[in-house]
Amino acid sequence: MKIQPFSVLLLFLSVSACGPLKELEQVLDPDLTPPRLLRVRSIGETDVELCFDEQALAEPGDFTVRPELAVPAVACEPERLVLETACQRPGERYILDAVVHDGRGNSLSFLAVFYGYNPEPPRLLINELSCRGTGNHPDVVELKVLSAGDMAAVTVYQGTPSEWRDRLVFPSFRVKAGEFILIHFKPEGGEEEIDETGDMTVSGGLDASETAYDFWIPEGTGISGNNGVVSVYARPGSEKILDGLLYSNRTSESDERYDGFGTLPVLLWARELVAHGGWVTAGEAVCPEDAVNPEGSTGTRTVCRDSCSTDTDSLNDWHIVPTLGATFGEDNSDEVYLP
Repeated sequence: MKIQPFSVLLLFLSVSACGPLKELEQVLDPDLTPPRLLRVRSIGETDVELCFDEQALAEPGDFTVRPELAVPAVACEPERLVLETACQRPGERYILDAVVHDGRGNSLSFLAVFYGYNPEPPRLLINELSCRGTGNHPDVVELKVLSAGDMAAVTVYQGTPSEWRDRLVFPSFRVKAGEFILIHFKPEGGEEEIDETGDMTVSGGLDASETAYDFWIPEGTGISGNNGVVSVYARPGSEKILDGLLYSNRTSESDERYDGFGTLPVLLWARELVAHGGWVTAGEAVCPEDAVNPEGSTGTRTVCRDSCSTDTDSLNDWHIVPTLGATFGEDNSDEVYLP
């Protein structure tokens, strides 16, 4: 006699009626996929957060950290784990070797990087930008320090935390209000291009300054000349934005794609910058007209704030200085370039 599919289901139900309903759910809708890791970041001097797309389970013995960092406890919460660690060194680059699993035994092994929590990041502003550099004056971004603090793990992006073209994670060093930091986005690769954490005079290279800390993007190829975002965050993966700059020479009508920005990455960067409170828009949605227009700028006609470093998180803060008006490592000029 041919058994109908419905009879098979009834037979299964009668046999397993005493078993947990969860077993039936697993047979009818099996989950064979382990948790997917979304993010790892330090959230305190002794806490590291791991976010997943589903509930993940683990014990302290499932984690190893290099350089050595003890993990005495793990809190399992919906879609995240919080590791209790020994006290982290601010800005230290740690590698996490871990195994987690879900409620059905699907396991995930992974390596991830996080940086030691910095409890005292300084207040910083993007103060001056060269995005159309030349051979003798390559692309540079200047940060102005507004309050004393530790630069450990402070992160500068060409882009935003979700997606970037270049990223610099600072080591631990103290800064004071009124000091300047230069990030050179197109180094030549010479030995004289030294990252400075103390003496401001030790670095050479094009446009190195003796009145600012110089840092060099490894293998950097420069900043987009027409359309982009530069942003500064308290640490990698953080949503705590310290400052941002949106610039574009486009308009909403100049390109039908991506709301006028022309490329998907720039549109996504602009949206994330606004979402994190780093830029103010005139309307509900960000558009190229909200951005600073870099037209007319060069390697020495830089895009600057005023001499007081006015900050309203909008295009109104910015102007282009005349030829040879760049002031990297010094207070900005209020002179305005007139074509």
